[in-house]
Amino acid sequence: MKNTPVNIIVKMIALSALAAVLLALTFVPTQAQLKVLQAEQEKQALKAVLPQAADFEPVTGDQVDADGEPIVLYFRGVDSSGNIVGYAFRNTQPGAQGLVEILGGVTADFGTVTGMEVMSHSETPGLGAKITEPGFKSQFLNLPVTDLSLSKNGGKVDAISGATISSVTVVNALHTGIDNVRAVEG
Repeated sequence: MKNTPVNIIVKMIALSALAAVLLALTFVPTQAQLKVLQAEQEKQALKAVLPQAADFEPVTGDQVDADGEPIVLYFRGVDSSGNIVGYAFRNTQPGAQGLVEILGGVTADFGTVTGMEVMSHSETPGLGAKITEPGFKSQFLNLPVTDLSLSKNGGKVDAISGATISSVTVVNALHTGIDNVRAVEG
């Protein structure tokens, strides 16, 4: 077979088709494994933001996701006797470079933030990405909700130098998440 333009195009189409088939064969198992890993990450993060809970009961809404599963609005954290010890929630807010998704925890009386984990972000490395570092996240451990503001605004949260927008994003995401849960739970 000579390398005529037609032969080259046929070879390229055949190679592209083969690559597409191989990609499709690896996509499905990879997606299943990704879901398992995401569920495990969420379980660990839930325990980190609400350590007093022995189990987490998902609270769902009327809407469903792309797989037909009900969308989880938040989680009720319960102790070993089934008593509610707090709530954990996801919230997404726009940051300096893109969306920031956090998982936050609050006590059952909505008086204290029990923790915060950043689930995903696209903030600037070395600046806004510091919202994932223990030094920043530790400020939210057992923080009274009344103090959930930046220190320059009278709160107890120190902003990351050079990344005030990212710091504000986390604080706002926690406030919104707490308000959303409180609106349902009362």
